Amino acid sequence: MSYKRVLLKLSGEALQGENGIINYDYIKEIGSVVKCAVEDGSQIGIVCGAGNIWRGRQSCAEMDRVRADQMGMLATVINCLAIQDAFKAAGVDSVLMTASEMNAFGEYFTKRDAVKAMEDGKVVIFAGGTGCPYFSTDTTAVLRAAEIEAEVILMAKSIDGVYTADPKKDPTAVRLDETTYDYILSNKLGVIDLTAASLAIDCKLPLYLFGLDKAENILKVIRGEKMGTIVNV
Repeated sequence: MSYKRVLLKLSGEALQGENGIINYDYIKEIGSVVKCAVEDGSQIGIVCGAGNIWRGRQSCAEMDRVRADQMGMLATVINCLAIQDAFKAAGVDSVLMTASEMNAFGEYFTKRDAVKAMEDGKVVIFAGGTGCPYFSTDTTAVLRAAEIEAEVILMAKSIDGVYTADPKKDPTAVRLDETTYDYILSNKLGVIDLTAASLAIDCKLPLYLFGLDKAENILKVIRGEKMGTIVNV
């Protein structure tokens, strides 16, 4: 089964280069596989994290939370501009939409314009988080997925799925092929935050978490190939 309309969440860490904050060549690879998915008939929206640039108060514990989160939102805009530029180089027609008005950088987000753009074969890149502090880009991904009526959230991270424990700390951790939001939350697995998981449950949105070590994984998942972990309501 292939997906018709998806929300793809790209982690900032997964886009980071060895010698800089952004691996531009790799983003172009992502653009190439996204282009194939669009040519297959899939409609795609993208939310990008900013962990390669800034992680809110985790980057400066002494900073005011609102100001730190605002910096994080701006950091997502930097990543999204890089994605749009790399996508253009890969031959992908895209629209960048921002959660706050930034006319010099992109269009202001509305559901109507986003859905129309996707129906016209354009990839929509959602920048600026939710536009409000205290919400992660995981929550942004769930929110935008609900708004555009996506079938599934595809969460591409530096880890290749949901494990029974943190595989970096516990060598006995086992990757799960399928699980639920309740299991993730009750076991404090940390692959998605509480607000995002709760919203996904309320909106009855499944989530597919997989590794972005290879750009082609995105196309494989959209086309229905099994990898990573499917998270059900």
